[in-house]
Amino acid sequence: MTKDQVKKVLDRVLTWPPERQADLAHIAELMEEQDTSPLRLTEEQAAEVRRRMADPNPKTMTLAEFNERLKRRYGV
Repeated sequence: MTKDQVKKVLDRVLTWPPERQADLAHIAELMEEQDTSPLRLTEEQAAEVRRRMADPNPKTMTLAEFNERLKRRYGV
């Protein structure tokens, strides 16, 4: 995306309701915070994230996902 395209988007943002502008500002702040974080994934960890995101039907799930599935299915 060129700087000109970014400027056009930001000009449109200024026409949004204040709450939506605040949402976008918050997202931008989170991105900046992430850029300054000392935490980084190793290449191996990043590859694992990409692998998991690419599999639409994983064979494993988190405990929270399992509990949610039980709740939906059996009301537990």
